Amino acid sequence: MQPLIDWIVHLMEVLGAPGVGIAILLENLFPPIPSEVVLPLAGFTVSQGSLNAASVFVWSLLGSVGGAYVLYGLGAWLGADRLRRIAYKMWLVRESDVDNSLEFFRKYGKVSVLVGRLIPGIRSLISIPAGLDRMNVVTFGLWTLIGSAIWNAILITLGFYMGENWHVVEEYINTYSHVVYLILALVIVGFLAFFIRREVKERAGTGGTTK
Repeated sequence: MQPLIDWIVHLMEVLGAPGVGIAILLENLFPPIPSEVVLPLAGFTVSQGSLNAASVFVWSLLGSVGGAYVLYGLGAWLGADRLRRIAYKMWLVRESDVDNSLEFFRKYGKVSVLVGRLIPGIRSLISIPAGLDRMNVVTFGLWTLIGSAIWNAILITLGFYMGENWHVVEEYINTYSHVVYLILALVIVGFLAFFIRREVKERAGTGGTTK
């Protein structure tokens, strides 16, 4: 982690607030760069008078929204039809599962994007289903902006007030992340159990192999 911190510090020293934006842009595209390190560190730097709080916040939002649009574009490029073809070739998964997922996203997409921006591990990936569903780009950008503003403001503020102990923020976020990952793992296991049970019932009903 120290080499990453050193790189972020160097980026902020050379570029100032835009360096924070670049780091957050990369964080969206490469999750190993965690915002829970970048933003509290930026907040601490603001407390030292080296950076302006408003500039750091604005540039962090530009990085967040910019990275989100890149992943939105990836989802739009992948497209529902291509995803259905992939699902058709996968064991247990049906093309109808793709349609059901997209239908769910159409109903709850705005809330999903907003809440997703507040969940580590999900905050970047939530942009991909938004692209798959071709959510209105302005609507997507607005909800991404709101969610990112909440997340970024909290971490920058915590870093500012924690001072030299800014790294403690990462420890608390990691605990939060572990709880989220456990819930996600349970959800995945639940879906897997549902798919297996469906497959077994279909095979029993048809007496042969089904897709």
